[in-house]
Amino acid sequence: MRQKPRYWCIVPAAGVGSRMGASIPKQYLPLNDSTVIQQTLLKLTQIEHFEAIVICLSESDGWWQALEQPKDGRIEIALGGKERCDSVLNGLQHLTDKAQDQDWVLVHDVARPCVRTEDILNLIEKATEHAVGGLLAVPVRDTMKRADNTGAVSETVCRENLWHALTPQMFRFGDLKQAITTSLQAGLPITDEASAIEQQGMNPLLVEGHADNIKITHPEDLELAALFLKQQSVK
Repeated sequence: MRQKPRYWCIVPAAGVGSRMGASIPKQYLPLNDSTVIQQTLLKLTQIEHFEAIVICLSESDGWWQALEQPKDGRIEIALGGKERCDSVLNGLQHLTDKAQDQDWVLVHDVARPCVRTEDILNLIEKATEHAVGGLLAVPVRDTMKRADNTGAVSETVCRENLWHALTPQMFRFGDLKQAITTSLQAGLPITDEASAIEQQGMNPLLVEGHADNIKITHPEDLELAALFLKQQSVK
């Protein structure tokens, strides 16, 4: 009998969000009636597939305990790292005694509270049937320019087959742990989980999501996220 796949979620949340120019990490900034991290977890806890949702917090985090804690027994806390990939690896290490190599892990940015639950479910459905796994993404719609060192346009880049990578990104537990470890040891840049997987010669599946799955990076993104969440709630 084929074993039913298991799914785990890791949320790297140890960053300080320096580009926000705020006095606290961006995940704790107010968003509608709560905070960014609470809005993100509200989406993730609606996914029944997850065995656990591991939040990777900074050792110096002084805000998490002050929040109204989500009433979901699947939420676990792990120590974050210096870089995002270090936090993800710590999250994988946290799950080592629970997860099997063939289990699936979904990694989601804490600063993406507008992800749609239907997109996560679609990713799970499609990536489970893929040999490698996959990630949410949206096709590039704008004209793409490459700049030189002076800030002038050096070329117009063909946007055909170009995609914006989003999260969650979903890969086998064993593959992802090995890929991140190997890339770190080799000193290779890890821009997202898919990049580490690609450096191992594997080709993830792109699963189209919605463009409102924005990452909160700059102050104006908070207003946009608030608008998107309100729009989603009335549908």
